[in-house]
This record gives sequence, structure tokens and C-alpha cells, in this order.
Amino acid sequence: MTTPPHRTRLTFHGPLSDTRADAVVRRLVRHRPTTVLDIGCGSGELMLRVLATAPEAAGTGIDLDTDDLARGRKAAADRGLASRARFLEESATGTTRGPADLVLCVGSSQALGDRLPEALGELRRLVTDHGRVLLGEGFWQRTPAPGELSRMWPDAAVTDHHDLATLVDLAIEAGFRPEWTETASLDEWEAFESGYLADTEVWLAEHPRHPLAEETRQRVDRHRARWLAYRGVLGLAYLTLVPTA
Repeated sequence: MTTPPHRTRLTFHGPLSDTRADAVVRRLVRHRPTTVLDIGCGSGELMLRVLATAPEAAGTGIDLDTDDLARGRKAAADRGLASRARFLEESATGTTRGPADLVLCVGSSQALGDRLPEALGELRRLVTDHGRVLLGEGFWQRTPAPGELSRMWPDAAVTDHHDLATLVDLAIEAGFRPEWTETASLDEWEAFESGYLADTEVWLAEHPRHPLAEETRQRVDRHRARWLAYRGVLGLAYLTLVPTA
């Protein structure tokens, strides 16, 4: 039976362009990391780009999604990086995989704690004193209206995120200085969200009477409605953080 394709057009599982990713990688490898830890790595695309740029480095990605981990292992093998990249199926809660010279945590802080200060404290624990952390974290670009919140994810609340200034302040309070602060553009968000759904939308158009069509249509329509509700309201910050002595 033909099944709907899933995420085949995405390079990253988040609003991140190739141009930004390459610039981020160049910045992250300037301090010559030899150990890389990727929290909630998914298929580990950013970690693999770091390893390709820093040949002296070895990386460990941890995640609970077996399909993403399998894609990561295949990508590492295809690029000749399998000897330096490990993909482990395990929880990041209380992980003992650190400290590492470079810690990547992009859209995955919830894996380290229910509250952001707790997650930032864990990131400080997991990075070496002269290392770097790349934190990709959501923030409100403006306070969402009640009607907007009601159309986002279930039980969405203003307290789900901070504004950008508060996010940076929390990182400083956790023992970091922000070396670089940047945010995903609207183009990056639209490319990500459209790419997330594109293949499935095409499949629905071509298989309108498929036994899975109605269930798939409801799921896709629900996802699209949510992201159009937070479009221009929810941002994603990429913070390059330096641990303080």
C-alpha cells in the first residue's frame, strides 16, 4: 500500500537555511572542538557538518527517534564520517555524555528540563569551560493574542516562551555570555514549514480516495493551521554561548 511520504524535503528539522547553517558551523569550529555533543540530534545534520569542517573532532548525537537516528548513521557513512559520529538512542535527561567542547541543542531544550533555566543549567554542566553551546530556542516575537494562542498547539499559553531579551538574560544567569545572537527569518520559517508538509500535500492531491487519505488530511490541515497561527509570532533564536569562568 502506498503511504504518505514524511519529511523528505527537509535538510534540518527546524527553520535553518544552508547559508545560516554554514556560517554557524564556521563560527563554532573556530575554537577547534575535539568533542561534540548533539542533544535531541534527530538525523544530526548540523553535527555532521561540524565534523566535516573539524576533522579532529568526534561527535555523539542522542535522540529517541529511531528513524531519525538511522538516517543520521546512513548520512555519516555516506560522507565518510562513521568512525567519528555516534548516534545513540537514549534520553538526554541527566545524561553523562558530557562535558564536550561543543554542545548543540537546537529545538531540544525540553529534553534537558521542563523549565528553561533548568535546561540552561544542564547545558552549562555539559560543556567544557572553554567550549561553546549552540542553543536554538523559541521565543515570542510579540505577545500572542488569545485568539492566536487558541489556534496554536494544544493548551498554548503566553508562558510557553519568553521574549528574546529575557531568553538572553536567562542564558547569562545560567553562566554564559552570548557570543552571537541571531534569529530565524520568515523565509526560513516558511521554507521549513512548507517543506515539512509539501510531499504529503502532493500525495493527498494524487491519492484523494486512499484509505489513509482522510486521516492524513486531518493531520496535515491541523499542522498547517497551527503554523499559520504562530507565523510571525513565534521566533527561533540561535544563540552561540560562551561559558563564563
